[in-house]
Amino acid sequence: MEILGTTLRICVTDLDAATAFYQRLTGSTPQRFERGGVSVAAVGCFLLMSGPEAELEVLRKVTATIAVRDVLDVYAALSEGGARIVAGPVPTPAGRNLIAVHPDGSVFEYVDRKVLT
Repeated sequence: MEILGTTLRICVTDLDAATAFYQRLTGSTPQRFERGGVSVAAVGCFLLMSGPEAELEVLRKVTATIAVRDVLDVYAALSEGGARIVAGPVPTPAGRNLIAVHPDGSVFEYVDRKVLT
């Protein structure tokens, strides 16, 4: 499995203010979307999330988001290695994702990117 990059996950109370800060910091254009009652802004390598505390409590348990070429390949590798898949693979606005608990208890989200043709 080739890891293409990681995204740092940050839960914030004021998404607009945080988005403006990280946009200035990175020089990247934010991509915003809603997912399950949570408002999200992807800015450079940062994934900012804001929403109901019950939703954020779950999201805080995910250590990082890891970009990969193909989530289905990762699904197989994780399963064979003893990880427990707790969600996905499912389509998202950015591509497919899954969430897995590694044998050591760490929780990671894996995403692949939509291929534009």
